Amino acid sequence: MRSSNPVFSRRGFSRDNGYAGFNTAPQAGGAAVGTQGNPYAQPQAGNPYAQNPYASQDLQQGAPPQAPATTGRMTIDDVVLRTGSTLGVLIVTAALAWALLPIDDANINRSYGIGIGAALIGMVLAFVQSFKRKASPALILTYAAFEGVFLGVLSNIVDNRIADGAAMQAVIGTMAVFAGVLVAYKAGWIRVNRRFYGFVMAAALGFVLLMAVNLLFAVFGGGDGLGFRSGPLGVVFGVVGILLGACFLALDFKQVEDGVAYGAPKEEAWLAAFGLTMTLVWIYMEFLRIIAILNSSD
Repeated sequence: MRSSNPVFSRRGFSRDNGYAGFNTAPQAGGAAVGTQGNPYAQPQAGNPYAQNPYASQDLQQGAPPQAPATTGRMTIDDVVLRTGSTLGVLIVTAALAWALLPIDDANINRSYGIGIGAALIGMVLAFVQSFKRKASPALILTYAAFEGVFLGVLSNIVDNRIADGAAMQAVIGTMAVFAGVLVAYKAGWIRVNRRFYGFVMAAALGFVLLMAVNLLFAVFGGGDGLGFRSGPLGVVFGVVGILLGACFLALDFKQVEDGVAYGAPKEEAWLAAFGLTMTLVWIYMEFLRIIAILNSSD
């Protein structure tokens, strides 16, 4: 299953190393769903998994895929470790930015400028990694460092000038969404399939286009643009953003699960960590925005 996450949506994990594209659950009549884009899931008569060198005997008989025994393949532990490392760098740099970049009246413009500069650099690094054929741990960790500086400055401003405790509330909210989606996904309450993917992508495209139009009106017309990111309407769109982030998480979980099952190379765990980090940053930002809106209107 391809994810809506920019990292995953381009090419699954790695076409050159045995896994890419959609899961290939067998259907009636021996056909495979989503074999397009997966060179190891081309159906053959009587055995839709004959071309997958990582498919176990249980998988060929229709059982859930099992992680390959081949060494050098990605595991859940690899994903957890890389994601922890990436988030760790982000948290450390955010804490340093919070402590070292003051937001008093004399320094707030300079600190905010540094934060915006770090956000732009992080965005460029994210695009570079998204279009690279292979994961670059140094690039991913550098992205996390700059993203952390931006989040540290922004969180400090919101926490100290708009809503006391906003940063911690946003962190707790993000953790709650992550845990809730993970439990729902593992319990099978969320069915990640092509229809789900198509719906999320359409909703995300509409959301991004509306935010872009709102930004253009704000830049050229002044004020809050069309009001999509302020007031009651801003809260509504913030909630929609969080729900989209939760959908992104479900798609990313499916991507990781399929990558492990079909033998993605171990280094691809860095891509999983990169994608999950970006999704969690998205959710955190939406929570922070909602908290700021609610408190600024008091």
